[in-house]
Amino acid sequence: MTTIALFGTSADPPTSGHQNILNWLAQHYDLVVVWASDNPFKEHQTSLKHRTEMLRLAIEEIHQPDKILLKEELSDRKTLITVKKAKKIWGEQAEFTLVIGSDLVKQIVTWYRVEELFAQVKLLIVPRSGYSIKETDLEAISNKEGKYAIATLNAPQVSSTAYRLEGDQQVITPAVQNYITQKHLYSTVTS
Repeated sequence: MTTIALFGTSADPPTSGHQNILNWLAQHYDLVVVWASDNPFKEHQTSLKHRTEMLRLAIEEIHQPDKILLKEELSDRKTLITVKKAKKIWGEQAEFTLVIGSDLVKQIVTWYRVEELFAQVKLLIVPRSGYSIKETDLEAISNKEGKYAIATLNAPQVSSTAYRLEGDQQVITPAVQNYITQKHLYSTVTS
């Protein structure tokens, strides 16, 4: 059975942390499918077009790009719809794992038709700095019939927010920084 990791991310902008996660996933799954997504809980995001292009640049720099597929057509505010699109592409026989950061563990049980979502995917929770994984939140997932695992990777302690707020260029790759400069994105941090 083909194992497929589904990783939707705001990637505003994509960082070395995103690259680290993608690289780790490529070592543990047959295929990693990634897309830039609009987070319905965030405002003032850079356009999907720009975030998708920056994500493509970040993927090109990874050692296993052949196992990582950028599929922007999977982007949807409702993850259940994303999963249905993925099943149309790769079939019902594939085993899908939805990758989420530990910052989403508490809220995932409130997502659109979450029981139906949990019936179709396993969860892989990626630890994030500043977002501890609480047993009560894991129990809430289990109570909705969700199956989960916690990733054992040590992602760099970087975030897109650090770049947007502080202009910390060490959290992004040169290719992404060049794109940001060319397109005049995040002007408050790059000027």
